[in-house]
Amino acid sequence: MSIMQDSREATMIGRRTDGTPIRRPLSPHLQVYDMMQMTSALSISGRITGVVWAVGLLILVWWLVAAATGPAAFANVQWFLSSWLGMLGLFGLTAAAWFHTLNGIRHLAWDAGYGYDIQTTYRSGRWVLIGTGVATLL
Repeated sequence: MSIMQDSREATMIGRRTDGTPIRRPLSPHLQVYDMMQMTSALSISGRITGVVWAVGLLILVWWLVAAATGPAAFANVQWFLSSWLGMLGLFGLTAAAWFHTLNGIRHLAWDAGYGYDIQTTYRSGRWVLIGTGVATLL
């Protein structure tokens, strides 16, 4: 065998059952996933909506601190949240909240061992998207 140039190479070397050496693949990363596949898209969207939830929490803290500070600070926050940009942000936060919640319920079903076959996975993914749209508009 050759001299290793990178210490990570040690984790890529393996042996077949007959003993012949092989190079194992590295852990999959974003380049191996088809982003237009529903399962990949919903998985990544679930992570993104988790980050959006964190931003929404900061907005909630801003609103609560302004409410505790006094009428002037609260009026400023209310002015921003009622502007077109604030309303768009709150609408997006609502959509992210519903998606993250419904996708989380889907994952709970998976944790219980239900819905692993590909047809059920796609069906539940479609229901998450439909439920997100309907609940957000309501």
